[in-house]
Amino acid sequence: MSDEAMIEVSELTKRYSGHTAVDRISFTVGRGEIVGLLGPNGAGKSTTMRILACFLSATSGSARVAGFDVFGQSREVRRRMGYMPENNPLHPEMRVREYLKFRARLKGLGFRATRARVGVVMEQCGLTEVGRKVIGQLSKGFRQRVGLADALVHEPELIILDEPTIGLDPNQIRAVRQLIKDLGQARTVLISTHILPEVEVMCSRVLIMHRGRILAADTPENLQAIMSDGGQVVAEVAAPLAALRASLEVLDGVEHWDISPAEGEYQRCALTARPGVDLRPVLFELVRGQGWRLRELTSNRHSLEDIFVHMTRVRRDEEDGP
Repeated sequence: MSDEAMIEVSELTKRYSGHTAVDRISFTVGRGEIVGLLGPNGAGKSTTMRILACFLSATSGSARVAGFDVFGQSREVRRRMGYMPENNPLHPEMRVREYLKFRARLKGLGFRATRARVGVVMEQCGLTEVGRKVIGQLSKGFRQRVGLADALVHEPELIILDEPTIGLDPNQIRAVRQLIKDLGQARTVLISTHILPEVEVMCSRVLIMHRGRILAADTPENLQAIMSDGGQVVAEVAAPLAALRASLEVLDGVEHWDISPAEGEYQRCALTARPGVDLRPVLFELVRGQGWRLRELTSNRHSLEDIFVHMTRVRRDEEDGP
């Protein structure tokens, strides 16, 4: 295993009776990265995380965390990893500070270290004001923070978070996202989600999972480049509809196009370029040459949602065959 890798997975497979949840996946996560494991429900994200967290065995393949084998050296792996599952298994009858002290002692911290670390993670996770409150009386947002504090209390090198913002309101989501970004400054973070904007906001690299397989592993920016070199150009042009259609039909570099009415006499044109073509100067010259008026000329950035839909459609077409 490379000294730069915190997680190294090779040909990892998990089969249940009649179902393959994880199908021969391989990937690495470098130290200090925040990596998003992206995919719909049932893609295999939670199964992969449970295997890495030593809560689930694999059918075949290998996985190492911080240089230790997940299957043969699980105690060493657990010492270096904090894990927050999707359904946070807190003790609702315990008070926040009491619960975190209890968890710290279970994770091997001594009395003095426990007291110090609980104070640090409570402040880090914004729990100081609710330290004496019973967990069962807290809002969902504060319970998520308690789960994060639990994952952090033993100072792990790696934090694994399974759907950490599910069920939260927008303000709580923003708070948890910022906390995760702050954590990533000093630790490695692997976070699973099916909410695409979360990955764009928090993660430097993306692993896209679908039907137990990894379709892509790269930065959001590189995924956009892979998907389409040219992208989509949007223009609003004041021109006769028939003449505009005729011009777009013969415009060099256009893969396909669409026209819809805009305000007043303007038409909204959406053009997808062939790979390697920037349509903006071509379209500008067309409009200027015809003496038409141009109100907007922009290049749309592909979102992760566009990329995910594109890649899963391509894989589905490949699996279905001709």
